[in-house]
Amino acid sequence: MAITVLAGGVGGARFVRGVREECARRRAGVADVPAARGTTGAPGTPDAPAARGTPDATGTTGATDTPDATGTTGATDTPDATGTRNAPNAPNATDATDATDATDATDATDATDISVVVNTGDDLWLAGVRLMPDFDSLLYSLAGVNDTERGWGRAGETERVAAELREWGVGWPWFTLGDLDLGTHLARTAWLREGATPSEVAHRLQQRWPLGVRLLPATDTEVDTYVEVADPDRLDGERELHFQEWWTRYRAALPAIAFRQRNIETARPAPGVVEAIVGADLVLLAPSNPVVSIGTILAVPGIRRALAETSAPVVGVSPIIGGKVVRGMADACLPVIGVETSAEAVGRHYGARSTGGLLDGWFVDDADAAALPSLEAIGLTAASVPLWMRDLDTSAALAGAAIDLGTALRRRG
Repeated sequence: MAITVLAGGVGGARFVRGVREECARRRAGVADVPAARGTTGAPGTPDAPAARGTPDATGTTGATDTPDATGTTGATDTPDATGTRNAPNAPNATDATDATDATDATDATDATDISVVVNTGDDLWLAGVRLMPDFDSLLYSLAGVNDTERGWGRAGETERVAAELREWGVGWPWFTLGDLDLGTHLARTAWLREGATPSEVAHRLQQRWPLGVRLLPATDTEVDTYVEVADPDRLDGERELHFQEWWTRYRAALPAIAFRQRNIETARPAPGVVEAIVGADLVLLAPSNPVVSIGTILAVPGIRRALAETSAPVVGVSPIIGGKVVRGMADACLPVIGVETSAEAVGRHYGARSTGGLLDGWFVDDADAAALPSLEAIGLTAASVPLWMRDLDTSAALAGAAIDLGTALRRRG
């Protein structure tokens, strides 16, 4: 089975780890088999399997807001709640669905090929090197060398070079580059200057560790995100900041007017991206920021069309719980595009593929279960699960729920 995930940031990295882990467990025959419960979709369609476990959602209540990117300070991991609950009045699946669950669960993960289309809108040039924060978050997390205490960067990191750069007045003093992390950036920059493309560099970086997945930059074009903010000291009343400055230095406290990706109109999907989407058996949208992570991926010409054309079910996970975010500051981004900070609003923003949108299935938290009927009314197969994740087990459980829902949708055609 081929699974393709669209992801960005720390939350996306944890979700992808869960997908990889769940597939490995199913191949080994150790994954839990959930009861096939869920919510009904369109009339005459089978019930979606119950979501199990909890995801590492970028958007749950009670956590310190932390940038969903590497190279930032002060990230705080927040333990997630456990347990699951089915949607209110969710009926049991049909006997036919029950009879095929075990076989489908095995088929869904036999010799699984996992590809991840990674957001590149957070990328930037700094201190003479090229940084790809979301890609590196995924790389380090999947390699098991990430700093789990801070939630970003490398484990065992030191910052001697960063201290020297500050003394020389080079770079951003509030944007710390760890020494090990800087080694990655230097290697990337050297290869780029030798003529390699970002995709080729990404391939080389992945050869160091056995990741178990394939990471694909969304595009080889530099589509760095800039944020337009109000500035009463400027004649036109506005100024533009790189996304990382707005996100990390100002913690998104400056009200944003617009987000713009440089060169996005002329960008093209990186090699392998369209093929990974069109050729997938299941496409998953991680609980990453809908505006500056998933939104940037979708803005690359050709990717949205690939999602529309793929025969694979497209299943997304909400980054919002009870109207609040946990990791990152999506609540500072969504209003800019006219979307309220709620699981239902984000689901409506993505839309149902049956009516020209992106999704076939959508997971919300139990706290947002009341939104299921309205989500189903627009053509989505929606289910509620706890969207907290505190460890690999709960991440894998959420991934399993997403795989099961995708399998049910694929079975019904």
